[in-house]
Amino acid sequence: MATETLSEFVEATAAEFGIPGVAVGILADGQETVACHGVTGIDDPHPVGPETLFQVGSVSKTVTATALMRLVADGRVDLAAPVRRYVPELVLADERAASAITVLNLLNHTAGLDWNLLTDTGTGEDALARFTAELAGLPLIAEPGTRSSYSQAGYNLAGRIIEKVTGQSYERAVSALLLEPLDLSRSTFAPDGATAGHLAEGHNREADGTLSTARQWRPTRANNPGGGLASSVTDQLRWAAFHLGDGRAPGGERLLPAELLGRMRQPTVELRGSTLGDALGICWFLRDVDGVRTAGHGGSGNGQFAELLTVPERDFAVVALSNAGPDGILFNQAVVRWALQTHLGVADRDPQPLPHDETWARQVAGHYEIDAMTLTVATDGTGLTLDVRIRPEIRAASETEIPPDHAPAGLGRLPGREDEYIVTEGGLKGQRGYFTRDEAGTVLGIDLAGRLFTRTGPVAD
Repeated sequence: MATETLSEFVEATAAEFGIPGVAVGILADGQETVACHGVTGIDDPHPVGPETLFQVGSVSKTVTATALMRLVADGRVDLAAPVRRYVPELVLADERAASAITVLNLLNHTAGLDWNLLTDTGTGEDALARFTAELAGLPLIAEPGTRSSYSQAGYNLAGRIIEKVTGQSYERAVSALLLEPLDLSRSTFAPDGATAGHLAEGHNREADGTLSTARQWRPTRANNPGGGLASSVTDQLRWAAFHLGDGRAPGGERLLPAELLGRMRQPTVELRGSTLGDALGICWFLRDVDGVRTAGHGGSGNGQFAELLTVPERDFAVVALSNAGPDGILFNQAVVRWALQTHLGVADRDPQPLPHDETWARQVAGHYEIDAMTLTVATDGTGLTLDVRIRPEIRAASETEIPPDHAPAGLGRLPGREDEYIVTEGGLKGQRGYFTRDEAGTVLGIDLAGRLFTRTGPVAD
């Protein structure tokens, strides 16, 4: 495929979704193709290039998980061991859970931990230690090992395991274990010293449709293990190539046995009705697309979005980085689908929802919440809407910038899938999830983006 073909698609799609700057990379048949378009920011514009740093958000989790697998390979960590073997000071709201959670539970989001603690524990090297000390205040949403629910806090705790085992800060340990041997020279958890113009600024779309520059560039330090990495499209392609390989660095040094690298892509827990995948491996979301197994992970920062998808059986990978929300999600999705279709002949399409069923709509309508967000499903008799918001008290108390809420969006029931749904419009378009019920059939919760929101009440008439 000619570079111009990818460049043309990227330019047209960025314009369609109104994204100031994007970087896309494809690895196919051993060859890398990169296309960049637009500017790093609307206030201080510089051309986006292959070395431009974007926030990759939760793609950072793949680095944390792989670093832990290096420690597993060295016999220093056991995936089946309780977390308290390595972090004996761990205290949670439930003592049984605190003693039962294993390392693997953290890596496949089955620890039963809620999303996260919205607290800033500082920029010092004790940030993760202080974060861990506050985990007693984090709600538990399930018994360990019983279901998957996406948790940033779980990965921050995994980062603390790395610190305890190596005796180094998380950032230094990960650099020594992975970033340096893989020559990921642009990737960093501390981009403040980067040359001006080499950082993509995040942008958020206001209610009137205009874009504003996100003021906060990176998350708090304690969130580095789950979301703090800044990286370039070229480094992300190199990262993908490592995971498609046999566990060796480009220079020949073996970082992981091939069987352990492959184990990360083996299912550990099934996922139901999830856009993210059909199952979770060790960190990687596994999804069958048109008969082909993929392994990938997405991420988001403040007005920045990343997507990394690999197709191991075809030795293929695609990376998409964009700097405006919420449409950066849709841009990245369009790029991934185009790359799969163009290179592999693989079609990735959203399922079509059923006609509106008011009886079902009234059953699932209600208010739902997690620690930081509320979710309202409402019906007007002709359709369902989904409204997801950051809690007002969280916004009021936050010392850091929080992106604006999405506008309410349409939601439809999926055929042949009991209580599963798809979002049909807006920045969350294409997101799938499901409602959970008790034995009597009462709706208890809703899963969105891999997280369980607990029902707290009906929608007021």
